[in-house]
Amino acid sequence: MEKNQLVTVKIEDMTESGEGIGKVDGYTLFLKDAVIGDVVEAKVIKAKKTYGYARVMEVKEASPCRVEPRCPVAGPCGGCQLQAMSYESQLEWKRKKVREHLIRIGSMEDPKVLPVLGMEDPWEYRNKAQFPVGRDKNGEIVAGFYAARSHRIVETERCFLGSPVNEEILGIVKRWMKENRVEPYDEESGRGLVRHVLIRESEKTGQIMVCLVINGKRVPAADRLVERLRETPGMTSISLNVNQERTNVILGKQLVPLFGPLAIEDRIGENRYRISPLAFYQVNKRQTEVLYRTALKYAGLTGEETVWDLYCGTGTISLFLARKAKMVYGVEIVPEAIENARENAALNGITNAEFFVGKAEEVLPEKYREGTARADVIVVDPPRKGCERELLETIVRMQPERIVYVSCDSATLARDVKVLGEGGYRMVEGQPVDMFPMSGHCEVCVKICQK
Repeated sequence: MEKNQLVTVKIEDMTESGEGIGKVDGYTLFLKDAVIGDVVEAKVIKAKKTYGYARVMEVKEASPCRVEPRCPVAGPCGGCQLQAMSYESQLEWKRKKVREHLIRIGSMEDPKVLPVLGMEDPWEYRNKAQFPVGRDKNGEIVAGFYAARSHRIVETERCFLGSPVNEEILGIVKRWMKENRVEPYDEESGRGLVRHVLIRESEKTGQIMVCLVINGKRVPAADRLVERLRETPGMTSISLNVNQERTNVILGKQLVPLFGPLAIEDRIGENRYRISPLAFYQVNKRQTEVLYRTALKYAGLTGEETVWDLYCGTGTISLFLARKAKMVYGVEIVPEAIENARENAALNGITNAEFFVGKAEEVLPEKYREGTARADVIVVDPPRKGCERELLETIVRMQPERIVYVSCDSATLARDVKVLGEGGYRMVEGQPVDMFPMSGHCEVCVKICQK
């Protein structure tokens, strides 16, 4: 296979990031914007020894799964990958992906994976968005999302996955920047002021937060910006986030309030949560409740259990568990998140939850060696890399009756379930939950018990 070669290829599968996978005479090609079942003419843009990348030139035979994307920039934008695939097909593909990982990586023969719990309406579900700001080739100020695998901004103020209010807020910010000659940040030179616009909105309370990420300590004409933003119904919190580092990390650590408190309030189930610009909080509130209720069901709590919630973040799952358990202990490496967890526990009048700052793979083994850690149920919700082996081995030694594993990456989930299986545990069933429609991501909640 050579660069610029034209080929006809049938798409047989898709990657984690939503790229189509096809083969030409045994040679594997990856194609963006192709859907399982498509037959396409494609041009090879990069050719390696055993695989390559190609660009779709024409869809010769459209897959039965193919639909017209709602967003006009769904192709170039890196925000979502599956808009050209029907939602029903997305859910089927995600379940298949989870099962294949458990079989291939987890060495399971026939894992019980339930149908994916999808959304009745898979649009406008994101309660948070972070829009990079820059200038286009004509010198105009633009805001949107990065194109896939790049930092080129695709202008898309009206994202169909986010709240319609985002478009109004971005328009206010851009007009304010233009009128007051406020420059957007330029990554190459490190100059300019406004880097990102972070927007959060609570469906339950109607409260809205706007936080400008800036390459400086202050902004000119801040009072004019605040005055205009406050005209938006629900505007509760306006702040600056200072990030003067030459980095791809979006947020800095310093917050400067401009209007209102440095947090808004949201509700999940019975619980209230205060959310700051720096706090981790699930972006799909509706599906978060589905996921947490699944975790609670798998935990099987009667009110007498001691539970450890590892990688607990701001305590969102911990507080769900605490209402049904005797005692909950949460562990999280981010100090600010633990501070939020304690605040949220107090906000909800929950006194049977205690939180520790530190790495889960260090805190739990240390507490176990000290003889101060026992558990009837252990809940883990790790980052994409999954759990450290030492942590899994400690969990096995603690011998909890049940383990609830919440995963955002079914490949590392499968690896860790295999390790727990070698320690005397078995996966009972897995429930995928579609937290991110139109993207290749899928959350899975797994119930694990002793053999």
